[in-house]
Amino acid sequence: MLSIRGASPGTASCYKKSERQRPAYRHDLFRRRVVSEPVVCCIAGKRGAVIETNKNTNGNMSSTKSDADVAAAGGGVEDAYGEDRATEEQQVTPWSLSVASGYNLLRDPRHNKGLAFSEKERDAHYMRGLLPPTVVNQDLQERKIMNNLRLYNVPLHRYIAMMDLQAENERLFYKVLINNVEELLPVVYTPTVGEACQKYGSIFHHPQGLYISLKDKGKILDLLRNWPEKSIQVIVVTDGERILGLGDLGCQGMGIPVGKLALYTALGGVRPSACLPITIDVGTNNEKLLNDEFYIGLRQRRATGKEYHELINEFMYAVKKNYGEKVLIQFEDFANHNAFDLLSKYSKTHLVFNDDIQGTASVVLAGLIAAFKLVEGTLAEHTFLFLGAGEAGTGIAELIALEMSKQTNAPIEECRKRIWLVDSKGLIVGSRKDSLQHFKQPWAHEHEPVNTLLEAVQAIKPTVLIGTSGVGRTFTQEVVEAMASFNEKPVIFSLSNPTSHSECTAEEAYNWSEGRAIFASGSPFDPVDYEGKTFVPGQSNNAYIFPGFGLGLVISGAIRVHEDMLLAASEALAEQVTEESFQKGLIFPPFTNIRKISAHIAAKVAAKVYELGLASRLPRPDDLVKYAESCMYSPGYRNYR
Repeated sequence: MLSIRGASPGTASCYKKSERQRPAYRHDLFRRRVVSEPVVCCIAGKRGAVIETNKNTNGNMSSTKSDADVAAAGGGVEDAYGEDRATEEQQVTPWSLSVASGYNLLRDPRHNKGLAFSEKERDAHYMRGLLPPTVVNQDLQERKIMNNLRLYNVPLHRYIAMMDLQAENERLFYKVLINNVEELLPVVYTPTVGEACQKYGSIFHHPQGLYISLKDKGKILDLLRNWPEKSIQVIVVTDGERILGLGDLGCQGMGIPVGKLALYTALGGVRPSACLPITIDVGTNNEKLLNDEFYIGLRQRRATGKEYHELINEFMYAVKKNYGEKVLIQFEDFANHNAFDLLSKYSKTHLVFNDDIQGTASVVLAGLIAAFKLVEGTLAEHTFLFLGAGEAGTGIAELIALEMSKQTNAPIEECRKRIWLVDSKGLIVGSRKDSLQHFKQPWAHEHEPVNTLLEAVQAIKPTVLIGTSGVGRTFTQEVVEAMASFNEKPVIFSLSNPTSHSECTAEEAYNWSEGRAIFASGSPFDPVDYEGKTFVPGQSNNAYIFPGFGLGLVISGAIRVHEDMLLAASEALAEQVTEESFQKGLIFPPFTNIRKISAHIAAKVAAKVYELGLASRLPRPDDLVKYAESCMYSPGYRNYR
């Protein structure tokens, strides 16, 4: 016998008496069963009615209803939750049965295998009839995906297709990405991710990651607990203020954390379930987005000062409370005025890493270490000139100075004197020191004022020219020719992303230097033919460093990041460049070996963590490379009982 609880019109609930929050029908992992306990049912609009529910001999639930009840359900099918009869204004209960079988299993991206479910699995998990009869393997699925992707002429369409695949079949997504990394890296990350962020509101299909806004102040810990995974190892977080070289994209910067964490898994082997992308939405100053009907973020000007920092502080300590001391928090694409302060403040209390400052610096240093095997002289014997004095420029300059100091035992202040920076106002010199932001002041050397990059090149005569300005085509023909006039092999790194913001192209660098430049860029460029010789430009991509770096921190249980770990990562990457790569003019190893490279970087980083006494996973493994490889996520399908 059932008693009826009061229900609002158009709503329904179906509870066991002993468990008020659980639906009457439960499914376990392997077979269907029906609860036999008495059930309390509230059918919308039927207050006071009594319905007798019994278990029949077949284990099915049967009810004694009036004809009105059957008619109301429509065609004799019981509308238990009242959804079919509810008007648009009435509320219904969004019941969801968490079952790893049947229709739901096919829509669970972590476990879905599509047509790769075996005959036995289809029977065991009630999928018979829900799939076409053919059974294929994962390799065939991969070929099909790649064939379809290659039909798209627009990179953004490929990006959307890959994001849809990630939302439908997680293991197939990572298998495709891992096995075709050189082809798909520009699709899931730079340069295509830049356009994706600009249009994120228009292409938004599936929610990915966690969105925290000013409206959530005081409730951030509760938001973190809404995320279904409890064992998080890596968080990538952005506030969207400086997305690549594209500026303030607000909430639509979520494409960056999502893309970075896809690479953490594909290239570094960190489990997808241990990764959490987060966007902190404090508004945007981008008028175009504020007026865009498809914009998905807060429609207000960006919060600053106390309001901004209180929100960030609440977030940082909520993360630590919810996930513990060892979760890695990677800051991504914060504007200069916040990036340095946040890194400085929280590096003392949290495991934090800024990829724009530290990751970029580490990969560029690795490229320089490798380049100097082609150019005579040690690091300390070269002179460096940067165009751009923001996060990337000053971060790279500082790591170069640290490595120089380590190699020569000279004070870091002396090493900095071999490194010069040009910003929007010209060469950074001593006479400008009082008006400079604090992170630029260490680079203000004594020199007469110089206004333009060309004049700085002519005055300083650098052996290495590095662009981090975010302004395209600033390495002009005159600048490159000047570099080539006093360097037999000028080292030119054009690092700004996306491709349209690169300081020069590979073709320009090789042509204007008469094929003598050692060139690397932030975004990929095609090989260049010059006077019968083919040059393959290197890509100074942060993806070489941060996945392996993060893996090294995770497997050692690091509790803080130290600058020596960044130097260890740079040296490990430089060691992976082979003589064959040097013969092609490459100063970075091919991405086809990226998982092996990441394992070596992780091992070197973990070794440094143990050496510095910052590891919590004890005892230390004997072979850190093998241990790193054993910890890496594999995207192959699992067999289900």
